[in-house]
Amino acid sequence: MSFSDVVETIKNLSFEEKQEIQALLAQYLREERREEIYNNYQKSIDEEQKGELDFSSNIDELKQLIED
Repeated sequence: MSFSDVVETIKNLSFEEKQEIQALLAQYLREERREEIYNNYQKSIDEEQKGELDFSSNIDELKQLIED
């Protein structure tokens, strides 16, 4: 089923069904975002343990780290 087929199917649903799909999508998006945040956290823990993170309180140095 293509994306356009899904969109067309959704258009033909009742108002209540569309609201349910909206709630489900919001839930799925929250779950995916949580997973992304957790994976980034795990990655940062790994990088910190390997000594791969750079810390600085110098604003110019921080700007340079962002650009790299």
